[in-house]
Amino acid sequence: MGINVKLQAFEGPLDLLLHLIDKNKVNIYDIPIVVITEQYMEYVNQMDKTDLNVVSEFLVMAATLLDIKSRMLLPKEVNEDGEEEDPRAELVQKLIEYKLFKHMSLELKDRQLDAERALYKPSTVPPEVEAYKPPVNLEELVGDMTLSKLNSIFQDVLKRKEEKIDPVRSKFGKIEKEEVSMSDRLVHVKSFLMEHRSFSFTQLLMDNHSKVATIVTFLVVLELIKTGFVTVEQEKTFSDIMITVQKNPELIEDIDEE
Repeated sequence: MGINVKLQAFEGPLDLLLHLIDKNKVNIYDIPIVVITEQYMEYVNQMDKTDLNVVSEFLVMAATLLDIKSRMLLPKEVNEDGEEEDPRAELVQKLIEYKLFKHMSLELKDRQLDAERALYKPSTVPPEVEAYKPPVNLEELVGDMTLSKLNSIFQDVLKRKEEKIDPVRSKFGKIEKEEVSMSDRLVHVKSFLMEHRSFSFTQLLMDNHSKVATIVTFLVVLELIKTGFVTVEQEKTFSDIMITVQKNPELIEDIDEE
């Protein structure tokens, strides 16, 4: 059976590297490899050599640091995308993953300790005791309450409810959407064209009392202009639009509203 060896508070080479990074207050993404390697070797030289399995892990990391240190002195390599490769990138990734798992293990350990302090005891109360309900003393419950006091409270509640009603908005009528289809307006326009050969757009709108009906009527006129049934003229800006019938209105077909 092997002997578990721990160097101070370090459980492995990555743990030692994280300690050195925190101790030197350096950015993990920009590790000063020369300084960290020298301090790392000092710790390794002070280690107990009893368990070779543990020592070998630290020696492998030492060799890795020396390899990175030597590659930092050489011209930087370029990958396929033309970007310079950082010899420390792989080590940084391992350190980040180790730090993540270390914090996760500490969190799980805390949850385990909290769970050990939680005890559960099944209920031992007899069913007849659980089903028992103390009797209600109506006289004590009602006390000095009378019908007059209850009515006063009820009237006060009603008054508060009335005060919450908006005196203006509560009198508004129901707002409903006006449904005006192009097919319906086309029937009206077609009938108007059969009775008038030339007229103004204002005359066409004489029976319309809403903005929606006006807009739909205007769309119908545009469709009739497009199909050549009518032509329009306007002498100047904002003046009335004059409409002239060019084709037999009876030939007008229904408009596809899609």
